[in-house]
Amino acid sequence: MIETNIDFPAGLPNGLRADHQANHVQPFQRTTMADGRARQRRRFSSVPSMQTFTWIFKANEAALFEAWFRDAIKDGAEWFNIKRLTPLGMSVLVCRFSSMYRGPVLLGVDRWQFSAELEVWERPLMPVGWGEFPEFVLGSSIIDVALNREWPEA
Repeated sequence: MIETNIDFPAGLPNGLRADHQANHVQPFQRTTMADGRARQRRRFSSVPSMQTFTWIFKANEAALFEAWFRDAIKDGAEWFNIKRLTPLGMSVLVCRFSSMYRGPVLLGVDRWQFSAELEVWERPLMPVGWGEFPEFVLGSSIIDVALNREWPEA
């Protein structure tokens, strides 16, 4: 896992939930055999994910976004941290722009829309090993309630 100390500006709104999509790079190799069957094997244990982001900003936020893109992440070349809702909850993802953002597009009277595809360094997943205990993962809300009832905060 790589790290960066560059953060998406805290004063800017998070990306929209609409069109929130992740496309993961395939971590396995598939080889078709002569008899028509196929063999598969894991090729990588860590692969990037391409995610779509769309933001709607007020004029001053749009100006800040474009200045931050130019100055802080060197016109999109640097990695940065951004918060994103994932199946694990709100997560901080390390990512960079895979191409130039689209926008600004004027919406209504005074809002500006930007969209981009970001390369996320690693798929946001549970820690290694949790996939072998599905009953604990699926029952986590029950376990949380029981723990809070038995060991309330002192």
